[in-house]
Amino acid sequence: MTTDERPDAHPAAAETSARDEQMFPHLTAEQIARLAPFARERRFASGELVFDQGAEGIPFFVVVEGAIAILQPDGGAEEVVVVHEAGQFTGDVDMLSQRRRTVVRGRAQGATRALEIDRDRLRSLVQTDAELSEIFLRAFILRRVELVARGQGGLALVGSRHSAGTLRLQEFLTRNGRPYTYLDVDLDPPVRELLDHFHLGAGDVPVVICRGERVLKQPTVEEVAECLGLNAVDSSALRDLVVVGAGPAGLSTAVYAASEGLDVLVLEAYAPGGQAGSSSKIENYLGFPTGISGLELAGRAFVQAEKFGAEVSVARTAVRLACAGRRFRLELAGGDAVEARSVVIASGAEYRRPDLADLARFEGAGVYYGATKVEARLCSGEEVIVVGGGNSAGQAAVFLAGEARRVHMLVRGSGLAESMSRYLIRRIEETPNIELRTRTRIVALDGESQLERVTWLDAAGGDGTTAEVRHVFMMTGARPNTGWLAGCVAVDDKGFVKTGADLGAEELRAAGWPLARRPFLFETSRPGIFAVGDVRAGSVKRVAAAVGEGSVCVQLVHRVLAE
Repeated sequence: MTTDERPDAHPAAAETSARDEQMFPHLTAEQIARLAPFARERRFASGELVFDQGAEGIPFFVVVEGAIAILQPDGGAEEVVVVHEAGQFTGDVDMLSQRRRTVVRGRAQGATRALEIDRDRLRSLVQTDAELSEIFLRAFILRRVELVARGQGGLALVGSRHSAGTLRLQEFLTRNGRPYTYLDVDLDPPVRELLDHFHLGAGDVPVVICRGERVLKQPTVEEVAECLGLNAVDSSALRDLVVVGAGPAGLSTAVYAASEGLDVLVLEAYAPGGQAGSSSKIENYLGFPTGISGLELAGRAFVQAEKFGAEVSVARTAVRLACAGRRFRLELAGGDAVEARSVVIASGAEYRRPDLADLARFEGAGVYYGATKVEARLCSGEEVIVVGGGNSAGQAAVFLAGEARRVHMLVRGSGLAESMSRYLIRRIEETPNIELRTRTRIVALDGESQLERVTWLDAAGGDGTTAEVRHVFMMTGARPNTGWLAGCVAVDDKGFVKTGADLGAEELRAAGWPLARRPFLFETSRPGIFAVGDVRAGSVKRVAAAVGEGSVCVQLVHRVLAE
């Protein structure tokens, strides 16, 4: 048999085999020996539960003899996800986090001997052993990706494609890398009958069944995050640094601060990545010549921050900053509060909502503010509209053109050159199903429960053009998320936070600046409070710039903490 005829010589098979080995690698005897000083030996009888779904504080296991089956509970049955044999290990991305609830179950297959390492020791290990760190991190990330792709996990979402609440939860779970099983009441009659049996109607959708224990009707993202253990916060601790926002600037700050020994808490209102997290493909970010999605970039940075010990709490919104003293107090939605010796404001900006009648009624039901795979699936084979002329709008148009029949790109200006990178302009020009409409704006939205028609008006005037379009992506302008600062720091006339040299002597006097020195580069009008990324006045509004600001800011935080 020639090399080409061997079954394992097929490129796809070889690629799958290589990926499986990265996802479920076998440690060498020497590598296991390096783990032994951090571990205690455990023995399990065949069939004994090693850890259960939803349990807290699950440690890391390396199988020495026997096997541990990873199982997905399904009613009274158990579906096998994978079996870890001798030399293999358990865990995924949650193993390095402060989150305590596992999404799967582990059970011994045959008499099993394993090394058990608690999370704190594992986190310490991956910070000091470069070889094992790479093996574990790569496996953890690939395993979570596989779980999400399979739709497996400790959560079931029952919803409808016509429900704005369903779309919001799907996007929230996807953006946060949480595996879930989705059941659509419109496409699966037995599911609808099941809801009827429990006296649940269309008004109760979406319904979330969390870890097979709790049934949540029309839950908020905060309720789902709490059920999944994503938003726990220790209110009793005084942190060296609290970062508000987990976009590129906030995550960069967290990575560098935690890696340099600071006690860091990151508060994120929705999902890691910020606006960049919803970008389908970022092609001009240094080091990724073929591009990377915002979701992938945010996911890697998130794991990196947790690797160094930063605590990240998702679906936690800061509603007020008390900044009168040297200790800063951040009040959170829901009544909790945290204290810190320094604060970095990285809360970013959100797309402006145009002044359109019925806009709120169609948000999530035809009007979207991000273009991810979740929204793209809804648009397959249809016409869509993208409103905006910046890079985010351009990335969305190119991405959606791969799914939609036609993409109408509406911009108020005469072209794209002023606000968009040249490579994106060329990509749009070369994509045949993208139609650019300049000096054009939407004037009306129409439909019943879902968006059905859109009317736009161009510079020529007239009565406008009405088209049967059911999907509109709004990506216009930016409004800073600074309402929670309540006059604590100086902002410009648009609400963006002023820092460093942009703060004049009169502004500092009005703010009561107490120090002989001027504010540092990214420091606000209040000593010890910094601002980075899109929320900062004068920022470049680029991912690379935000990452750079976060890394530089940490050096200034150290100087303030030493004062």
